[in-house]
Amino acid sequence: MAGQVKSIKEIPREELFAPGHRLCAGCGIPPLVRIVLKAVPGPKVVVTATGCLEVATTIFPYTSWRVPWVHNAFENAAATASGIEAAFRILEKKRGIKRPKIIVFGGDGGTFDIGLQALSGALERGHDMIYICYDNEAYMNTGIQRSGATPRGAATTTSPAGRVIPGKMERKKDLLGIAIAHGVRYAATLNPAFPVDMYNKIVKAASVEGPTVLHYLCPCPTGWRFDPSRTIEVARLAVMTRMWPLYEYEDGRYRITVMVKKPRPIEDYIKLQGRFRHLLQPENKWVLDQLRRDVEEFWERLVRLASASE
Repeated sequence: MAGQVKSIKEIPREELFAPGHRLCAGCGIPPLVRIVLKAVPGPKVVVTATGCLEVATTIFPYTSWRVPWVHNAFENAAATASGIEAAFRILEKKRGIKRPKIIVFGGDGGTFDIGLQALSGALERGHDMIYICYDNEAYMNTGIQRSGATPRGAATTTSPAGRVIPGKMERKKDLLGIAIAHGVRYAATLNPAFPVDMYNKIVKAASVEGPTVLHYLCPCPTGWRFDPSRTIEVARLAVMTRMWPLYEYEDGRYRITVMVKKPRPIEDYIKLQGRFRHLLQPENKWVLDQLRRDVEEFWERLVRLASASE
């Protein structure tokens, strides 16, 4: 496929995301945005829901965006993008104006929870857009409250680990499963520790006419409580422990893009993060075991789906 790369050296050097933003040291968002703007060819319009990315890149009178950019409310990124995409369709038809690719960035709170209805509507209507969820697994911009993306056992300000509960008790939603159920042609997971895999998946998403959904693991040193210098290490361990499988769904077929045949223990991943450290205490072993089952069950399901696609 045109635009695919084999090494990080082949990724374009052009930067459409300017430095000087105020995202936290070690934040996982900048690598995502930089690569997305490199991988999506031609004219593009970015829609960003209220969240970390929005507040830290557009402090008046400054902006980090070197492409047309729209800010909307927490819950309606996909709806705003739908209107923009529909307007450009009319302009293309009536005035011959080339349609830009519409790219949406939303956090897990604005995607899994309060933005899910708008996303569902956009997917059902079939708008030509790339929807990207940068998933830091809690409402980090508003105080580290739990979201539907928060993994089982993680401590947040609304699911604090203590004598009453050992962190969040519910399992993480399957966002891509929800998107795929809407009939999208392409969906994939992304991880900053695997930039070539990420770049190539974004290129694929950009080549599809209609809605696509990308789900990006976005390590958050502040909310996950780890040293900011270890962002990529934490992200890589998420894949190598199978906590964050890298896979894609394309026209009805599943493919695991980074096969982890001999996974590291999930303890290697969680022990680096303050939000999970209580799970290593003997009294919380049962929660850790449940989390391990969640991981194993999802991986086994992916393997079955990928095998059936061969």
